[in-house]
Amino acid sequence: MQAIIRPTVMAVIAVLVFCIPPAATAEDILIDDFEIQPEARWRFIADTVMGGVSTGQVEFVREDGDTYAHMTGSVSTENNGGFIQFRMELSTPPPKGTVGLRLVARGNDQRYFLHLRTSGTLLPWQYYQAGFEVTQDWAEVRLPLKDFKASGWLLRAVPRPESLKSVGVVAFGRDHEAEIDVREVSFY
Repeated sequence: MQAIIRPTVMAVIAVLVFCIPPAATAEDILIDDFEIQPEARWRFIADTVMGGVSTGQVEFVREDGDTYAHMTGSVSTENNGGFIQFRMELSTPPPKGTVGLRLVARGNDQRYFLHLRTSGTLLPWQYYQAGFEVTQDWAEVRLPLKDFKASGWLLRAVPRPESLKSVGVVAFGRDHEAEIDVREVSFY
């Protein structure tokens, strides 16, 4: 009897570990879970602000008890363009000891980016960037601050947590169709 129960218990544990995205831990500081009026905090931006021709949108969807940001669009590198994003200005810097950002995301099996702006990113084309892959299943993505790359040589090598001003989820750098959902954004 014990031999029969053990494989069943192990199968349940495997399902829980591998099929359900991890929840934020006690150390994670939630930036947004898109539950209450996310449209007041997040805005869509395309390269058209600088002459590009990319198009898209972000909408906030409620499905199966979860609310998430759903960004879709066509990214085009024509006319020196190449991005769409949804961005949130941070009202306060992250807490001391922050070492990275955490997302729960899914999408169309493409590479996306998180862009950070700081008090030192004064020009519109300055940011810190870290890439991540998404699949069609919800999954946790952890991006350490040390993995973010500066967009130019005038910026610090690694962004300082206390200087963070905004977070953007970005489809960037190549011609493609974008579709990404984000359910949570946190500091860790």
